[in-house]
Amino acid sequence: MLTAIHPKLPMRNKATTKEFYLKKLAFQEWGTTNFDGYLMVQKDSIEIHFFEFKELNPKENYGQVYIRTDDIERFYKTLLENNVAIHPAGHLETKPWGQKEFSLLDPDNNLLTFGQPV
Repeated sequence: MLTAIHPKLPMRNKATTKEFYLKKLAFQEWGTTNFDGYLMVQKDSIEIHFFEFKELNPKENYGQVYIRTDDIERFYKTLLENNVAIHPAGHLETKPWGQKEFSLLDPDNNLLTFGQPV
């Protein structure tokens, strides 16, 4: 009965968040309405929503999303080519739980982890 999940993460500045996801991660803006203080982005079948939280302290933000992919090597390479900073403890590697993963932080310190079964 459940068909999808669209996480909602905090953002301090809509323009900064939009630029990061569209320019660096190659997402597209979802929807045709420009909502004040709200942003929706999409890439393939992944959709992420953001709500404005101007007082957010990035050092206290624990927003996290785990995103599965079917071509992690290519996606990782593309991000490196786009000069996307990979989390210092999150470079591409095979984990003991059978996933090949890497992680990065967006401008508000939301942790995005990408994984693919090995």
